[in-house]
Amino acid sequence: MTRDILNLQLELREARHPYALATVVEILGSSSAKPAAKALIDLSGKIVAGWVGGGCAQVIVSRAALECLDTGEPCVIEIDLNDEVFGAGMPCGGSMRVYVEPVLPKPLLWLMGHGRIVESLCEFAHRVGFEAVVNDPQATEDRFPTAFRVISDDSRYQQLQPQTGDFVVIATHHKGDYESLTRALQSEALYIALVSSRKRAKLVLERLRQEGFPETSLARVRAPAGLDLGARLPEEIALSIVSEMVRVRRRGNGEPLSKISPATD
Repeated sequence: MTRDILNLQLELREARHPYALATVVEILGSSSAKPAAKALIDLSGKIVAGWVGGGCAQVIVSRAALECLDTGEPCVIEIDLNDEVFGAGMPCGGSMRVYVEPVLPKPLLWLMGHGRIVESLCEFAHRVGFEAVVNDPQATEDRFPTAFRVISDDSRYQQLQPQTGDFVVIATHHKGDYESLTRALQSEALYIALVSSRKRAKLVLERLRQEGFPETSLARVRAPAGLDLGARLPEEIALSIVSEMVRVRRRGNGEPLSKISPATD
């Protein structure tokens, strides 16, 4: 059973599918599951492999798994096997503790373009936990050693296929702005940014507007990209964009920490 779980974990990782791993860490009294018993739970809350107990114990573990997948944080839950209302529905005479850990793929960043800004973006994004796919006819693997993948045979950017939750940064030096943005806006990408001047961004968005994209869709485009750091150098511009990506990913507000009141107990 453990081997099956490990194999399935590898398959889910290769497919970039999120899941939660539940492990029984302690049993007090009687239980159908034993310490170290494990189960994998998918995004629907279904236990796809393993065993951590029957009855409502599975329901409680699945519910906790869904919460962990939403927050990205692990948790330890206690299940009262004596409680037929909230617990396992079968008075076994004990309790169990289960550690639930979300396993989330690294967020995928689509980098459209080349040049020093994109190179710095790829490097910085890699350091903060993103996997970058660089797509540009002039992109080479030696210029993007930290990239997850480099695509250089896609002059029409047709391989840009963002999935739900992906990040997209377009820095094609105006050559592929329209094509890339069109594909990005047709996706469920979480973050879409255009590296350009305000004047150029206005022209691109106006063309998309004339093509029938609604204002609610165009409002998803962050142009110019990044936070206001007063950036001038390519590396500084890349830092401002990655900072905005982290803010979106972690649901921060972008305010200086020195101006945020500490949480009170």
